[in-house]
Amino acid sequence: MPHSVSAKKRLRQNLRSRERNRAIKSEIKSEMRKLLDALTSGDVAAAREHFKLVAKKADRAAAKRTIHPNRAARIKSRLSSRVLAVAKGGPATAAAAAAKPAKSAKASGTKAAKTKKA
Repeated sequence: MPHSVSAKKRLRQNLRSRERNRAIKSEIKSEMRKLLDALTSGDVAAAREHFKLVAKKADRAAAKRTIHPNRAARIKSRLSSRVLAVAKGGPATAAAAAAKPAKSAKASGTKAAKTKKA
């Protein structure tokens, strides 16, 4: 426990910030779940509305440095591509949307690939 007055104040501030940051992150995740549910049900209009809310909340959190700006960009990019894929009539899941052949262990430079070469 802190002893000095300034350390006690800092602890109070940190606890308030932590609660606020957790609430903001939770709101983003909840909105993402709603968007993904809309995508799996095939409701593109609802998915677009949820995407706008996710993008807004992610940008606001990044501006306040609650999350890293690159994370906000990554969230928006991934969700945007999924919304566009469903709007074009594609699959709703990330695994089906990716559907790219995986790199072989030999080409990826992983530890398993290095042991196979030896």
